[in-house]
Amino acid sequence: MTTPFDFAIVGGGIAGASVAAALAPHASVVLLEAEDVPGYHSTGRSAAFWHETLGGPLVQPLSKASLEPLREGGFLEPRTSLNVAEAENVDKLDTLMANFAGTGAQLRRLDYAGICGFVPRAKPVLVEAVLEVDCADIDVGGLLNKYLSDFRKAGGTVLTDFRVDAMTRNREAWTVHSKGQSVSAKAIVNAAGAWGDIVAAMAGAKSLGLQPKRRTIAQVRVDGDDVPHDLPLTIDIGGTFYFRPEGTNKLWVCPHDETPVEPGDASPEEIDVAIAIDRLETVTGWRVLAVEHKWAGLRTFAPDRLPVYGFDPDISGFFWCAGQGGYGIQTAPAAGALCAAMLLDRAPETMVAHIDPTPFSPSRFHAGKI
Repeated sequence: MTTPFDFAIVGGGIAGASVAAALAPHASVVLLEAEDVPGYHSTGRSAAFWHETLGGPLVQPLSKASLEPLREGGFLEPRTSLNVAEAENVDKLDTLMANFAGTGAQLRRLDYAGICGFVPRAKPVLVEAVLEVDCADIDVGGLLNKYLSDFRKAGGTVLTDFRVDAMTRNREAWTVHSKGQSVSAKAIVNAAGAWGDIVAAMAGAKSLGLQPKRRTIAQVRVDGDDVPHDLPLTIDIGGTFYFRPEGTNKLWVCPHDETPVEPGDASPEEIDVAIAIDRLETVTGWRVLAVEHKWAGLRTFAPDRLPVYGFDPDISGFFWCAGQGGYGIQTAPAAGALCAAMLLDRAPETMVAHIDPTPFSPSRFHAGKI
């Protein structure tokens, strides 16, 4: 009988790859990816951006701990972030400022004139904003490839086109099955993203209520040549749009959609692209001349919108790394290190030693387990 791996990680996106890279120097690990390339559904379609307030105060420590590794790895390109508000949503800016008071987040309040200093064609409908200074675009492909490269160099095994269709367990190990193939491991890491609850059901674990949601982005060409190269990532605090620059007179626009969908290959809907364009033209003077490219990806949330990291309270040897929503990439270094420490049952690295994993435990969804 083939000696089982110590860990089999289901899912080769940023969640699985970051954990795999952290584990491989200390254990035998196989990374199982259903598609022919890792990161196809969510990671590879992400317009990732590091900003400290994304995900709220409980996620912030993960984001902050990840900042230096991302910066030192050369995966960040500095850019500010601007949370803008129409009159009816100014109170949400107050809440944002209050939630992050004393955390070290660099936030500055702006009026309409201040907004125009960053968004030259902003309309007066945008009455106030909060500027977030220490932010950056993330090189998603570079980050994923680095994790996969580090994983392989440490002896890790990547199996693509391995779509899990069953799991069995004896006293010693799990066996994971896919189209006549099988892999054995002492423990399973569920990093399957939108398919997280489906994988859990195969292992006999209870559903956590993970919900994949479609997110749409379009690259548009606008009139004029006054899109600043350093235009902030501009986000509606009310949650109806964001836009960011993508070259001369080009923008990425998003309707900030979170449409519940079944796990699958997400495609953009024309209505969502139209909504994104309408919102851009409502709050700025830019007019869209052409849609050059459009796509959609999946962002998967737990019911409380916090990530899920930890061993299942009912199923031995089954570990959750799921529900990262829209902040899985910006928290990947810290999440990978934190999950590896729990899986290896050892003290966490210094970068995450101060982070309490309890709020992220799957036990919070099982009454009486915490």
